[in-house]
Amino acid sequence: MYHEFSRGEITARGPGKLIQILAMEAEPIAENPAGHGPPAADLRGRVEEVANIAARHALAVDNAGRFPAEALKALKVQRLLGVQVPIALGGESLGIGDLADLCYRLGQACASAAMVFAMHQIKVACIARHMGESATLQAMLRRLCAEQLLLASSTTEGQGGGNIRSSEAPIEYQPDGRISLERRASVISYGAYADGIVTTARRATDAASSDQVLVAFFREDYTLVRLQSWDALGMRGTCSEGYALKASAPAGQIIPEPYEVIHARTMVPFAHLLWGSVWAGISAAAVARAQAFIRNVLRLSGQLPPGAPQCTRAAATLRTLRGMLSTVLRRYEQCMNDAEALAALDFQTMINLTKVEASELAVATVTNAMRACGLAGYRNDSEFSIGRHLRDVLSAPIMINNDRILANLTPSVLLSPIASSLRD
Repeated sequence: MYHEFSRGEITARGPGKLIQILAMEAEPIAENPAGHGPPAADLRGRVEEVANIAARHALAVDNAGRFPAEALKALKVQRLLGVQVPIALGGESLGIGDLADLCYRLGQACASAAMVFAMHQIKVACIARHMGESATLQAMLRRLCAEQLLLASSTTEGQGGGNIRSSEAPIEYQPDGRISLERRASVISYGAYADGIVTTARRATDAASSDQVLVAFFREDYTLVRLQSWDALGMRGTCSEGYALKASAPAGQIIPEPYEVIHARTMVPFAHLLWGSVWAGISAAAVARAQAFIRNVLRLSGQLPPGAPQCTRAAATLRTLRGMLSTVLRRYEQCMNDAEALAALDFQTMINLTKVEASELAVATVTNAMRACGLAGYRNDSEFSIGRHLRDVLSAPIMINNDRILANLTPSVLLSPIASSLRD
């Protein structure tokens, strides 16, 4: 396999071979003038442009298991990669509610493109909400907006797998004020296509595995060696391969707040809400196909097909999923800058269970939509095919495995009183 890209140069020649990222000169960063966020109509129009392009290429992305390059180009053209960055740094100060809507719409078009966008925005949020007064990190966000750079995430490592609250590889501090890091990342989604990587690491060589920091690297700061390929059932365009990451950068690229804080206040809420919005988008697309199938049968035969009740069931579970995400989004928006509220046992339990419930509701919705279509939904060569949607959404329960989350929540659930009122 061989890839070439216009920004810098990346080469990939199979497992164990070097993916070399060549250093680039940073272009002058143009800071956007201060103003207000985009009008809702303007934002919707920009997202529709991207969604239409992503939808046109979704089947090809899935069939070839390739990165959704067309959708990424459209995201850059519409300048959507930096929308949540503060206006003062060149972004549009978009809130998480609007980001969730973007993920929902893109999820209806192409699940892989939507998940790439969601994971990028999660990393941007971690930097923007926890950079403090760091001039280095502010400059990184200015550059991200000016050049519309794509950030990947590296939080899984070695034998720890999906335990993102434990790191093996440490940050090593050099006498010249730089840092270095070498880690074996079991997954870096779209790592070969990203303009930067935001990764967890042990704070220092003598730190405990749970004493972590988050550090941002641009492409010129690191090299990757592919360790594992990506030939998966669904979400094929995320290209979630494993890599050995070797990085070096100024120490100022470490986000100043401990990862423990970032994880609870931003990483988990943004991840579970934006992932959930992508899964809801996939579910909505599947329900739309089921509706189209039943309307088509009615038009041709005048009778409802046998699976029609499953369409009603799918619509009902989609409504439940959307309602749950909307409720949790409002709750997070109300307390997202309240450290005490975010640390509360009740909130942390709720936000983690949101991921579990959203993923399982999404799978149920898409499964019911396929049953509504019967063989037409099961076939890959049908205009009403739901096979791609089902394969994509089946990733949801295993992205940070639901059983791991439920096991970790058991102690807090046992300590939580049962509400005495429906409105409590």
